Amino acid sequence: MIREENTDSGSLLQGTLEMLVLKALARGPQHGYAVAEWIHQVSHQLLKVEEGALYPALHRLELRGFLKAEWGVSENNRRAKFYRLTAEGTKRLDSESQRWARLSAAVAFVMQSS
Repeated sequence: MIREENTDSGSLLQGTLEMLVLKALARGPQHGYAVAEWIHQVSHQLLKVEEGALYPALHRLELRGFLKAEWGVSENNRRAKFYRLTAEGTKRLDSESQRWARLSAAVAFVMQSS
């Protein structure tokens, strides 16, 4: 689950986590914890990715061919699985980014209407 920090409002729209993971990995290969931390930091600590949702999402994206993974050593000298975008992953990120822009604009229109 990805949730807004310090709220009980539940998860964001389905598919959002995968899009954010793809965006994080567009910066280059990272291990799972680094992906979650980047999302948390870039969202100004508003979004928190829970481990129980992150690793299944990484696995799903890998199975769909959007990510490749290989084992390496993290910055604190621990064995970690590093993920990187594939060409298909980059295409998916582009299409999901466009979809999210349309969707968030539509929600904003509704919320601003009288």
